[in-house]
Amino acid sequence: MKRYVMALDQGTTSSRCILFDRSGREISKAQKEFRQYYPHSGWVEHNPLEIWSSQLSVAVEAMAMAGVTAADIAAIGITNQRETTIVWNRKTGQPVCNAIVWQCRRTADRIEQLRADGMAQTVRDKTGLVPDAYFSASKIAWILDHVDGARAMAEAGELAFGTVDTWLIWNLTRGRVHVTDRTNASRTMLYNIHDMCWDQGLLQYFQIPESMLPEVKPSSGLYGVTSAAELGGEIPIAGAAGDQQAALFGQCCFAPGEVKNTYGTGCFLLMNTGTKPIASQHGLVTTIAASTGEVEYALEGSVFVGGAAVQWLRDGLRMIQTAPQSETYATRVEDTGGVYLVPSFTGLGAPYWNPYARGTIVGLTRGCEKEHFIRAALESIIYQSSSLIRAMEEDSGEKMASLRVDGGASANDFMMQFQADISNADVIRPSCIETTALGAAYLAGIAVGYWKDTEDVQRNVRIDKVFHPQMNEKVRKQRLAGWDRAVRCTEFWANDRGEDLEEELPKAAPDDGCEKESLGAVPDDGYTD
Repeated sequence: MKRYVMALDQGTTSSRCILFDRSGREISKAQKEFRQYYPHSGWVEHNPLEIWSSQLSVAVEAMAMAGVTAADIAAIGITNQRETTIVWNRKTGQPVCNAIVWQCRRTADRIEQLRADGMAQTVRDKTGLVPDAYFSASKIAWILDHVDGARAMAEAGELAFGTVDTWLIWNLTRGRVHVTDRTNASRTMLYNIHDMCWDQGLLQYFQIPESMLPEVKPSSGLYGVTSAAELGGEIPIAGAAGDQQAALFGQCCFAPGEVKNTYGTGCFLLMNTGTKPIASQHGLVTTIAASTGEVEYALEGSVFVGGAAVQWLRDGLRMIQTAPQSETYATRVEDTGGVYLVPSFTGLGAPYWNPYARGTIVGLTRGCEKEHFIRAALESIIYQSSSLIRAMEEDSGEKMASLRVDGGASANDFMMQFQADISNADVIRPSCIETTALGAAYLAGIAVGYWKDTEDVQRNVRIDKVFHPQMNEKVRKQRLAGWDRAVRCTEFWANDRGEDLEEELPKAAPDDGCEKESLGAVPDDGYTD
């Protein structure tokens, strides 16, 4: 009998591999961070070859740590940072340029043109998405327009596009399989989530040849087998899902109305809506959920800067040495002293969708100390998530009674209690907060019969702690009103850009992300991915 399922969890700042047994318990885990590139203000890139090498190395390391071989592994499930765009040469397997990361804002002007062309509602109707530079379509178009020879090669059928899952599967199979799953396809702004196909009208609008695109398959099913040269044997690749849909599945949110929030580099709130897509009226997106049977949908809200704000405190401002120290400092003061931080370093995501927003600090007084500032940074992550919850309640017409949480920053008790207080709902943290990887493992394991079905994996759920709301209602409303004021200040700055004065204003630093260089020398403390 095969003993384990392998999950490859390729995130925004690191690649990890986790081996799970039938009880959903971690057997071994390896993780490696890789470099972030910020070539211009608002641009974020990765080297696709570094993504691949880091992911392969941690897979080999996790197997060695557990003393297992390919013969012990029933299947591989893949979960990945979504929307990040890679284009490579089909013959050589070499990328034509660096990957354009989901956080990158270089195509914001292209999205403005899309709106001016009257295409915004068409995009929403077909893809469920709010037009934004966040998604893959404008990134692919940018590569074809700006990389020498790329468009001619694409039109000749020589280039392949993929999100990170597609890139990993291509390399694991030595170029034999060019495939993605429905969840990742639904994040490209090119996939019709109703007809379940690449949309010809959108491909034509963005001038993207269909020959570049991968085959789209369900999230659970056999995609191919690994090359024996990579992991020492042929292992079925049997599951794939974008990281947030994988987390929804790993949290066992199988019933309509169940909600989870992942606290990683960004924060991502998803509600399972079942087999019927719900069109948001409050700035959320409609997306495809991971499933083992018929197509299911979810409502989603995305916060671009979540745990990355803690990285910024650590690596940019050097206020802390490790991310967990942020909790220690935050609990030394009763509140932020009226300080609010809006960490819109790469724009505001849902429900605001303002690509020109930048980080804003309001409410500073002479009495503001380091502890207040750090607490404001942690609270900002919760406030952003709270804005998503309020939008989701408006769309669904129901009050959220409980929220399931995961991701590295969910280990922070201060943040989870503040989330319960601000949301006025129970926050449920499972024993295993690696639910993104666990979801990928479940999708792959069910496909090969390692687990029987969703009822089988649901038996593995174990709760670590439940946080109950404790905040006075008046105080809660005051805090939320203060946050809303801070966001309005940020949006005013973004919307009143003063183009006539651009040459007189100081230029933004080339690195307006969260790090100046590779975090390879910094210990992983779990607040991203």
